[in-house]
Amino acid sequence: MLESVAAPMPESCFRRLHALLEGVEPPPGVAPIHLHVGDPQHAPPAFALERVAEAAPRFGRYAPTGGTPELRTAIADWLRWRYHLPQGMLDPARHVLPVAGIRESMFLGTLLAMRDGSGRPGPAAMAIPNPFYHCYLGAAVTLGAEPVMVPAGREQGFLPDLDALDRATLGRLRAFFLCSPANPQGVVAGLPYLERLIRLAREHRFVVLVDECYAEVYVDRPPPGAMEACARLGGDTDRVLVFHSLSKRSNLPGFRSGFVAGDPALVRDFLALREVGGVAIPEPIQIASAALWRDEAHVEASRALYREKFELAARMLGNRFGFFMPEGGMFLWLEVGDSVEAARRLWAEAGVRVMPGRYMSEASPDGTYPGDDFLRVALVPDLDTTREGLGRIAATLG
Repeated sequence: MLESVAAPMPESCFRRLHALLEGVEPPPGVAPIHLHVGDPQHAPPAFALERVAEAAPRFGRYAPTGGTPELRTAIADWLRWRYHLPQGMLDPARHVLPVAGIRESMFLGTLLAMRDGSGRPGPAAMAIPNPFYHCYLGAAVTLGAEPVMVPAGREQGFLPDLDALDRATLGRLRAFFLCSPANPQGVVAGLPYLERLIRLAREHRFVVLVDECYAEVYVDRPPPGAMEACARLGGDTDRVLVFHSLSKRSNLPGFRSGFVAGDPALVRDFLALREVGGVAIPEPIQIASAALWRDEAHVEASRALYREKFELAARMLGNRFGFFMPEGGMFLWLEVGDSVEAARRLWAEAGVRVMPGRYMSEASPDGTYPGDDFLRVALVPDLDTTREGLGRIAATLG
């Protein structure tokens, strides 16, 4: 473990993009448009900010790391409603843990997965979709696990190819990272896929860490989730943890309020870990968070804004750049050729900052990068800014 901590940390895609564009300026008089980061820019719900203000005196005391009973109950109730779970499937005290955002919590979740190493053959490994969100690779490398990059390109339907993992590799896995709706591609893992993955996890004793932070941003149908798959498999949540956040659902990334839910043994250990090395969500934020998980009107309003922007993108780009309508999330995944060169051109010639897909992927065995030909474009600004940004992309890249 000490050797792994000393190993070089993988650079995040954002740091690599900064290095690429350092010293490059947009044309004079062109207002920059930032579409490279999934930073929600819709107005946060006013009632949530009012709840925080009302509870402001409680900032003067430590909050419960395990979350207030009201917040845990609101989360459990929401999960049962959203994913059609049996009433008795989730115990708020055993299956749910509020956490300070998803990125840190998914990183910590791999610590729990690594603890179960008894009787395993070969070096520990973690399966990561390729392309991927940078937290997953950073966690694997930091903990000394071998990153197993699972292809998730166009030929795999943009989902990690479970058939690419042989039994020997499955036997070495401690964790399998999955994002659904996927960042960056916006595809959704269906229930048969989730059920198969959970069966593999239970057979080979690894933990499925499912990042569902984009689950409430979708164009058409609500994406299914891993808890729903667990219900279909009998209701046991063994070896499954799901992660949700108010950052995307409620346009409140600054709240750092989310939750992990699933396997009660892992949730218990997760709480113990956070009690010695984690940060509790401040109590006024917990009070507001409980209200947010119990309100759907603000989510529907925000979703309608995203739907309008995706429909705009379909009209403007629908016959170019391999455009497809994402099932969920807030990104376009556009095929442009050399993504690094395209990103540099867009900033230098049009003042639009986007994320090269190469920076969100690792080399495959044949030396190619699954994201190399793609740009991730975040449709987070208002409609007019989005229209302007898409128009500049179309005009610059043709």
